[in-house]
Amino acid sequence: MLNSAASIRSIANVVQVEATAFDVLVDHSDVGAGWATETGAVPESDTPLIDRISIPLHELSAMPKASQRLLDDSAFDVEGWLADRIADKFARAEAAAFIGGDGAEKPTGFLVHPAVDNDQWSWGSLGYVPTGAAGDFASAAPSDAVVDLVYALGARYRANGSFVMNSKTAGAVRKMKDADGRFLWSDGLSAGEPARLMGYPVLLAEDMPDIGPDAFAIAFGDFRAGYTIAERPDLRILRDPFSAKPHVLFYATRRVGGDVSDFAAIKLLKFAVA
Repeated sequence: MLNSAASIRSIANVVQVEATAFDVLVDHSDVGAGWATETGAVPESDTPLIDRISIPLHELSAMPKASQRLLDDSAFDVEGWLADRIADKFARAEAAAFIGGDGAEKPTGFLVHPAVDNDQWSWGSLGYVPTGAAGDFASAAPSDAVVDLVYALGARYRANGSFVMNSKTAGAVRKMKDADGRFLWSDGLSAGEPARLMGYPVLLAEDMPDIGPDAFAIAFGDFRAGYTIAERPDLRILRDPFSAKPHVLFYATRRVGGDVSDFAAIKLLKFAVA
């Protein structure tokens, strides 16, 4: 099972760029094709529908300070320790933004996009499947909602599907059994291997909402296709010994952006009647 610090970064499409934004081209349809004979005329095929999604990079920053005396006299590497703490803080901040970020000077999380019943799904929104009960799983056959969620996702994405939920939700889901009394949940067979639900890996992301009325507490999808993270490849730290003497300031920055890149590749489970 993955730890509580897990981020959808581990299952998303991550690209490194040097520009201020990254453009993703999405094909809404297939190129037309058909069988042809050696001498027959080849008709003009349909042109695919292309959409461009631009993912801007945003800046994470931190500026801790330490006294020069501490840096000179410390028995361990204070600068290295600060760099590790900053990197950990940045990782937690971006993990939260990839799920619920509003896009204002931060990445756009997949849960902030409009969600509609999967039967009325259209591009620009995420389709959801209701559990059939307000703020909970249905009392009769609660696991049916999880099965419905899996098969709401198109077959082309399902093979690479992953569940995303927090630990509290996982505690409820792992008790579910199928009609033959077998648990739907299975723990990883070796260290570092994710747990599996219905055979699909589970990412435990603590920034996902808890089970509650109208909550989208579980997501399932091919996040490699569905969510793209664009970033500058390095964490930059500027050492400033002058501005706050006798302290040394460490100005750290990291540039990263993220957004849904394929709205058909992610489905949500809504804890509601409909």
